[in-house]
Amino acid sequence: MGIFNNLFGNKEQSTKEEKQIPWIPLVTIDQLSEIKEKSKERTQLIFKHSTTCGISRMVLNMFTSAYALGENVDVYFLDLHAHRDVSNAVASTFQVMHQSPQLLIIKNGEATFHTSHGAITDINLEEYV
Repeated sequence: MGIFNNLFGNKEQSTKEEKQIPWIPLVTIDQLSEIKEKSKERTQLIFKHSTTCGISRMVLNMFTSAYALGENVDVYFLDLHAHRDVSNAVASTFQVMHQSPQLLIIKNGEATFHTSHGAITDINLEEYV
């Protein structure tokens, strides 16, 4: 059983402290107006995630473990499958082509930076906040 615990993770023996991102669920199109308005005072991030994609799950895990912005930004989490209409509205509102996973940085009412897939974990967020 030891090899399976090592391969698949043994939750009982896990000593890693998991980072907690203060996610705000992005579930309505109306929230996009709020995000645009709030971005005039404070940077807003939108993380678009596909719950059925292994790459998206991997990038989400890597993003979560590397996240170090604390209280400097508002971070929205968009489940693409549960809220496809919101995802389409994000693409339209912020003039970015839909990708999954995708990270958008919103400042002064517009997307000042966006990236997708593995490139999400390659950026230094502090440079954009």
